[in-house]
Amino acid sequence: MRGPGRRLRLSALASAAACLALTVSGCAQVDTTSPASARAEAAGHGGAHGAQAARLGTVDCREAKCIALTFDAGPSENSARLLDILKEKKVPATFFLLGKRHIDTYPELVKRMAAEGHEVASHTWDHKILTRITDAGIREELKRPDDAIERLTGRRPTLMRPPQGRTDADVHRIAKEEGLAEVLWSVTAKDYTTEDPALITKRVLDQASRDGIILLHDIYRGTVPAVPGIIDALKARGYVFVTVPQLLAPGKAEPGKVYRP
Repeated sequence: MRGPGRRLRLSALASAAACLALTVSGCAQVDTTSPASARAEAAGHGGAHGAQAARLGTVDCREAKCIALTFDAGPSENSARLLDILKEKKVPATFFLLGKRHIDTYPELVKRMAAEGHEVASHTWDHKILTRITDAGIREELKRPDDAIERLTGRRPTLMRPPQGRTDADVHRIAKEEGLAEVLWSVTAKDYTTEDPALITKRVLDQASRDGIILLHDIYRGTVPAVPGIIDALKARGYVFVTVPQLLAPGKAEPGKVYRP
């Protein structure tokens, strides 16, 4: 995406993101499940089994000080550099991808995300506010990116992030029918308001806590340059980076539920 079209697209996403901080604290009043609760519930049912046990991997967030790095609204022209950084730092991330002008523009980056061990999830097809559209519209916004991701990676997403974090009972119901759990966040750098990597880094570090889910956007110019400093500083504080499924393990994200620290 370059030129005026790209600027208009980023401007629209910035406007849509204006409620992000408010959403976490009250724009959307929904019942949520914390990562710790998901882990405890799984323990109460006998812990991890079979394939889910394998997804736990080498990090046990019941013991480790885990945090999840997530990126919304890509892939973009900045994503290749971001993937280089994550590979160099040995950090897995969770990517909530947009369909229109993103998945369909950068299919090779979607494949690379999956091949390099990142969790590939959905941020809808066209960033429509799901609580403002029909049931049929919600279903299309959820199904189209999942179909595209499955074609590219061979694995259908199990997670989605609703635009602006706005969700309701109808979204939960349709997400459940589509096999999707919703994932919100606890840390936002508001990187749609600044191109200053130092400020983005400070905002993340000021809010970071155990079991945190960090929301960033690799579509913005200042974000990817901030990532190395964020990773190094949080590692120095003893954090271990995991994907969202690893954060919940041995629990497993259940379709129709909403997860937030």
